[in-house]
Amino acid sequence: MNSKIVVIGSCNIDLQCFTSRLPRPGETLHGSLFRKGFGGKGANQCVAAAKLGASTAMVARLGDDSFGQDFLEALKSNKINTDFVHITNGISSGMAQITVSDNGENTIVIVAGANNKLSVSDIQQASEIIKIASVVVVQFETPIETTIEALKITKKGKGIAITNAAPATANPDPLVFNLSDMFCVNESEGAGDMFVGSLAFYLACYPELPMKEIVKRSCEMATVSVQKHGTQTSFPTKDDLPAELFMKCSSFK
Repeated sequence: MNSKIVVIGSCNIDLQCFTSRLPRPGETLHGSLFRKGFGGKGANQCVAAAKLGASTAMVARLGDDSFGQDFLEALKSNKINTDFVHITNGISSGMAQITVSDNGENTIVIVAGANNKLSVSDIQQASEIIKIASVVVVQFETPIETTIEALKITKKGKGIAITNAAPATANPDPLVFNLSDMFCVNESEGAGDMFVGSLAFYLACYPELPMKEIVKRSCEMATVSVQKHGTQTSFPTKDDLPAELFMKCSSFK
């Protein structure tokens, strides 16, 4: 299956607890709400593009736990090619434990788990779909050597390489800059992932649009996503959005 967009990156299960305030060290509080969701910057961006109608593929690793199986099914339900999403024996899936207070403050503990096992070999196995993709997206939530390998393979093909510099790192490898066609430094929340997914969608599916128009439309889609709770669950589908966002001519003046 040929995919216009290939995303190499992380898959995390988000475990969210909502409470009146953040607990102090050693303190136990009763929360008001619990949510489980699917996240990770790579998966978020892939799902965002898929919901808009792009053919997408994910290259990632999940753990051999129930979270991993649930995540795999969630990707498939969004019609994402999961041929190169591997289950890793003996390790947990990536997880983010998030506590959110009533005033919007949060604390987050991330366990990378299987995300740290995504290897250069995994990228090489997926080299054929990477080479023929129109757009390839990477981030900084998996080992840097795998990110660089993905960018190198992209350069051998025809695709546009987008690097989303999140989470931020003080001294990124200079090779990342040299191998990237676009270096996207944006907000690290879910709306930022919606923007990157939208950017990839337009570059792959509407390549004739001017870049200024692509960025404007991507910003509008990111704005829509903040009107709902959650991350992937907040991402709009094509049916949720104004038709002019999918016109081939310029729709913004």
